[in-house]
Amino acid sequence: MNGPAVHDRLPSPASWRIALPHTTAAVPVARALVRTALAELEHSADGDTAELLTAELVANAVEHAAGEGPIELVVELLPSGCQVEVHDPDPAPPGNLTHPSDGEPDPWQEHGRGLLLIRALSSSCGHRPTPSGKAVWFRLPAVPAQRRPQ
Repeated sequence: MNGPAVHDRLPSPASWRIALPHTTAAVPVARALVRTALAELEHSADGDTAELLTAELVANAVEHAAGEGPIELVVELLPSGCQVEVHDPDPAPPGNLTHPSDGEPDPWQEHGRGLLLIRALSSSCGHRPTPSGKAVWFRLPAVPAQRRPQ
């Protein structure tokens, strides 16, 4: 038999949008939402990577975005993978997300690796202006069943 027996049934598209406080309390809430969304729909994107990168986006928005208004988390699960966006009220671009900085991060500093992780671990990432600030996003591909750990 050819075709469908080789691939998993792809999930239907689904999305979530949630306002989060502009505080560090938003980070574990965002991680939990992504973890739950992927698990509930049995989506094949790498959940650990999705959680890590979501935490980095939310932490960056909390730490660097001007203003005190809420930030917004948008999670889209598609047959081809997942996309996570964090919207914040600051229109300034997110540092070196799409253009790596010169040199390596200082190994003695606690900060400065979040955008590097997002660039390295996502299939694509970027930012775009929104009417109320900006959205910073990353994508992860769906992983075929034969490549997933058992």
